Amino acid sequence: MPSRRSSIPFCGVAVMAKASQPGLTKTRLCPPLTFEEAASFNTAFLKDIAGNLIAAAAETSLAGAMAFGPPKSEAFFREHLPGDIALYEVWTADFGNCLSEAMRCQFASGHSAACVLNSDSPTLPISLLTEMVDMLSCPGDRAVIGPSSDGGYYLLACKALHRRLFAGIAWSTETVFAQTMERAAEIGLPIHVLPEWYDVDDAASLRLLAGELLEGKNFSASLRASSAPHSTALLQTMFATANLGERLEDFLGDDASGLREVAA
Repeated sequence: MPSRRSSIPFCGVAVMAKASQPGLTKTRLCPPLTFEEAASFNTAFLKDIAGNLIAAAAETSLAGAMAFGPPKSEAFFREHLPGDIALYEVWTADFGNCLSEAMRCQFASGHSAACVLNSDSPTLPISLLTEMVDMLSCPGDRAVIGPSSDGGYYLLACKALHRRLFAGIAWSTETVFAQTMERAAEIGLPIHVLPEWYDVDDAASLRLLAGELLEGKNFSASLRASSAPHSTALLQTMFATANLGERLEDFLGDDASGLREVAA
């Protein structure tokens, strides 16, 4: 375990974050959400993830950050996030370059390891972040990856910048995790695989989130989800005042059964 006495935390963790803009943020949630509602969920997710990073930093040697865009949107993050979350403006046309640049910024800030984290998993267990740091603390070059249930990954962390991990990846497809594992094998990089978690990026995964936060349905029997208070409050409000339960049931059919009664 890295020393907690170090002035610079061992691992920097940068969330790949977009400022909330209706019509431009979390649009895969529309429908059943409106563009304005999807943007509100983006803000709630970012707040919860920032809180999770701060809580994890109390248990292990990491520091939270946002690798954000679009350009000139820093004011949004200053308004909504705690001051101890660092900000890096990172915005390029190629998502792989964004990830690589986010890692480069963290190494340039003095961290011995760097992690890129998604902005779609507000309930991600803190234990997964501490396991990541523990694994990176082992001797020798290595990486840690957390697979998402949709075939992508929710985090990728390294002790050195390996640009090959981000080259030639078919982003936003179900092959991202598999392709990244192939890249690690190509360069001979040992990689530790964390337990699977899920992204909230469509109606079905929003239903999963509602099940976790409003109905107590655990995504994993062996992992303790984070509480995500901002996402919980937004869901409660929308179930109570915006008929979100009915809208999800109408959109998803049997896969969302029972949600009409959640707000009752």
